[in-house]
Amino acid sequence: MSPQPVPIFRVVVDGRDISGLIDNRLESLSLTDNRGFEADQLDIVLHDHDGALAIPPLKAEIRVWLGWQATGLIDKGTFTVDEVEHSGAPDKLTIRARSADLADGLLMQRERSFHRQTVGAIVRTIAGAAKLEPSIAEALAKEVVDHIDQTNESDANFLTRLGQLFDAVATVKAGRLLFMPMGACTTASGQPLERVLVNRQAGDQHRYNVANRDNYSGVRAEYQNNKKAKKGEVVVGKADNLKTLRHVYATQKAAERAAKASWNRIQRGVAEFGITLALGRPEIVTESPATVTGFKADIDNGNWTVSRAAHTLDGNGLATSVEFELRLNEVETK
Repeated sequence: MSPQPVPIFRVVVDGRDISGLIDNRLESLSLTDNRGFEADQLDIVLHDHDGALAIPPLKAEIRVWLGWQATGLIDKGTFTVDEVEHSGAPDKLTIRARSADLADGLLMQRERSFHRQTVGAIVRTIAGAAKLEPSIAEALAKEVVDHIDQTNESDANFLTRLGQLFDAVATVKAGRLLFMPMGACTTASGQPLERVLVNRQAGDQHRYNVANRDNYSGVRAEYQNNKKAKKGEVVVGKADNLKTLRHVYATQKAAERAAKASWNRIQRGVAEFGITLALGRPEIVTESPATVTGFKADIDNGNWTVSRAAHTLDGNGLATSVEFELRLNEVETK
């Protein structure tokens, strides 16, 4: 009988490695890798039964590594603390942080116009203002935009809208502003991502969904409202015919992000597939090409792209929940 795999982690706060200090206090560590300008999210829950834990300051920098003892650690990025909560009894400290790469400047509303400029020039202008290194697919960089206005709109939203015009995705990873064709499957440095292979035996839950984008007018997401001891909800789009997300999110912000991402997927017209892997795979990142096997032919034959990867380390071990996307026109032409 092969030995039970042992998960490992490393957490560094403002340059100080605190892994050993929190090892016996860790209730859960959840890290979600999102695509586009939906910030990557880190949640750490620690036991504070003796009151010895210090509450980290807002904007503290956290670096995280996850992995297995047999294969080593994988760098999962740098995060900035944007929310802390101490609750009890029993006393617990919850730390929530978002990816440090998503510069605040990209979220500020601006008003300007671009006339007869290439996509490359537009993206480089925005990257320079945010102090990010631009990484633009060569074919897209040469495209000329006759005229486009940015009116009371954040750079993040503007770049997302610009991407929609060219079937491209804009995102920030590892200090770079990427502007790539949808499903390009490349790293921040432009190198091809390894294909993710998932078979049915590796997961204990899965779901496949295809919906006509004309069927829904919006998306509803629920969150746990601790102050009112009941669930709250957010709605993105119109309330006429809503798609309700199954997951109940920890905060209103998280629910808003999830609802917006789901609504964007519906509007893009994609099929969705998700699976929870019993043995976590922290090497999986968004935009990776993926192949799944052991399901229906329509699922197995799809050329999927990872759209979200959530890694959770808790008393049950290290698990990974992965979501994939596939264009509806690819499903319909098979």
